[in-house]
Amino acid sequence: MEQPTTPPPTTTASAESPVMGELHSSAMGSGPRYGPADSKVSPRFSGIRTYARLPHVADDLNGVDVAIVGIPFDTGGTYRVGARFGPEHIRSASALMRPFHSGSGVAIFDQLSVVDYGDVPVVPGYVEESQHRIAKGLLEVLGAGVIPIDLGGDHSIALPELRAVSEVHGKVALVQLDSHSDTSESYFDQPHTHGTPIYHSLKEGLIEPSRSIQVGLRGPVYSHRDYEIPREMGLEVITAAEAHELGMAAVAERIAARVGDAKAFLSFDIDFIDPAFAPATGTPEIGGFSTWEAQSLVRRLHGLRYVGFDVVEVIPAYDVADNTSFVAANIVYEFLALLARPR
Repeated sequence: MEQPTTPPPTTTASAESPVMGELHSSAMGSGPRYGPADSKVSPRFSGIRTYARLPHVADDLNGVDVAIVGIPFDTGGTYRVGARFGPEHIRSASALMRPFHSGSGVAIFDQLSVVDYGDVPVVPGYVEESQHRIAKGLLEVLGAGVIPIDLGGDHSIALPELRAVSEVHGKVALVQLDSHSDTSESYFDQPHTHGTPIYHSLKEGLIEPSRSIQVGLRGPVYSHRDYEIPREMGLEVITAAEAHELGMAAVAERIAARVGDAKAFLSFDIDFIDPAFAPATGTPEIGGFSTWEAQSLVRRLHGLRYVGFDVVEVIPAYDVADNTSFVAANIVYEFLALLARPR
């Protein structure tokens, strides 16, 4: 696997980074704890880029609670492509992440041992072979009892992600924040693109539809049935127009009620955010959500039984001042806070 490396982790704590490098035993078991480098000692612009300047650890996940995993695959794109460079740019934009989450009052790395696992293998141009390798790579993480937060890549990676997750956890509830349902059966007479992964995940029995929900659907569609198709497949759908009317608090309540006590996978397509805030994506749609609305919604989704997350469809070549990558890096940070709060 091609994976980034970082200098050996430091063991010096500071006010900004109370848990950094390799420290004491993990709350999840024996072994080292991992956290970010101290940016009051080592400047953020120095070192080789990992998410939030976390240590790169891939050979031994003992003592690790959460792993940041890159999935640099974009052969599923049907319009703009280039999301294979998303993980690299999200990592670079994450240098400003600090250890204390002010939105929920949690010192994330006091509660979680987190590493950057690097990237799982892909084969550019070959969807099904890449799916096989992505699922196999993620099983190494999930099999170690670690929760993956995946950096896409286009949304076609959701299918191998859910294959790996379901192999370990069984059917899961899907919380999908997205402007598209991704429930098409095929595109161009081919079964696998970034518009088809949820269709195939449902057909393969990877998702529990009665516990799953899609939020944010909007934009020009192919017919009046586009939003009925996921509903007929058993998913709850809250369109963008409905979500704007309801407000984020009410949307979060709907999501929590739908998921209940099921194990959950949260998939965040960056096109959930309005292109005014996150323009660099494959199929942008106006009428989306502000960064604050996204933060507000995700922060209200605490307490669910998460077994995995992703952020997908960041295409850096279309970005302005790295805005989209920075938004994605912050969404990942919100995911970490969701996992840290129950601790």
